[in-house]
Amino acid sequence: MIVTPARLHALTLSIFRAGGSAEAEAQAIADHLVAANLAGHDSHGVGMIPAYVRNLHAGSLKLNQGHEAVVQSGCFAVWDAQYGVGQVVARDAMEWCIATAREHGIAVHALRNSHHIGRVGTYGEMAAAAGLLSVAFVNGAGGPPRVAPYRGRAGRLSTNPMCIAIPATPTNPAIILDFATSRIALGKVRVAANSGKQVVPGALIRADGTATTDPTVIYGGEGDGAVLPFGEHKGYGLALICEILGGAIAGSGVAHKDSPMDRGIVNGWLTFVLDPTRLAAAEAIAAEVDALVEWVKSSPPIDPTAPVLVAGEPERIARAQRERDGIEVDATTWHDITEAARSLGVNVEP
Repeated sequence: MIVTPARLHALTLSIFRAGGSAEAEAQAIADHLVAANLAGHDSHGVGMIPAYVRNLHAGSLKLNQGHEAVVQSGCFAVWDAQYGVGQVVARDAMEWCIATAREHGIAVHALRNSHHIGRVGTYGEMAAAAGLLSVAFVNGAGGPPRVAPYRGRAGRLSTNPMCIAIPATPTNPAIILDFATSRIALGKVRVAANSGKQVVPGALIRADGTATTDPTVIYGGEGDGAVLPFGEHKGYGLALICEILGGAIAGSGVAHKDSPMDRGIVNGWLTFVLDPTRLAAAEAIAAEVDALVEWVKSSPPIDPTAPVLVAGEPERIARAQRERDGIEVDATTWHDITEAARSLGVNVEP
């Protein structure tokens, strides 16, 4: 079915209001989830609502939960989110980073014990819109680990994303490189399973290590498969680094054999925000970035209908199309959302 962004936003608002969120918190969740759908990232959009509501009922998502500033001095901060809403605390953390980087030239922020922060690119976009560069490393916990290490066939890590954001120039929009270190994000496997579709080859393996494109090896069916890291040892290496930086160094914990599996969706992140004009003149940076973007995009495309893009463009293209045409939601996801809503006393019209 095709649903308008406005309807999805209103539904999300009603669900989290009913769950107990204060108005500003419910607005933040709805804004973030629908924006993820608009950007083409259904894996991090309203399809996350059923998991959030399950965690709310289980007590692993704490609504209206303020963070604790464990350290906040100069250009360094460590916050404990205390399992509060990730879309709120991560936004507040990035706002702190922006203000601090403007004052000191750099900000370093560690966030621990946050419920799912959502699409990490959102926070990179915030930094870039402020004219700042950001680099973020995120780890995740909750449920069985689903990403196998290179040469392994059993899950040991999460999809551990990282994001690098470069501010816009007068000629080109911001460059937002936001990706999971797995071949595909786990949420994309869920979307494929709910839609009855296959995933791209080379992304999934069964428990015996054989390749498959069937998402039910993760969601439903066998349920004991694993997602592969992208780029073999390279993606695996980055996933390991994200686990250390977002987990061990941020103080949010890392994956290991004794990790609790019932904490819900828990993220840790370590982010660096930098004022690039402390290193070079803004005009010189812009000229170099513009020349580079023009050069790479001048490469003749293999497929004439698929020109060379830079990071951030696919999201802008998806946003324009979905704002115009609406957002596609598969029947299974819609059913799961409406059931989650009903569990909180919210009835959803067909």
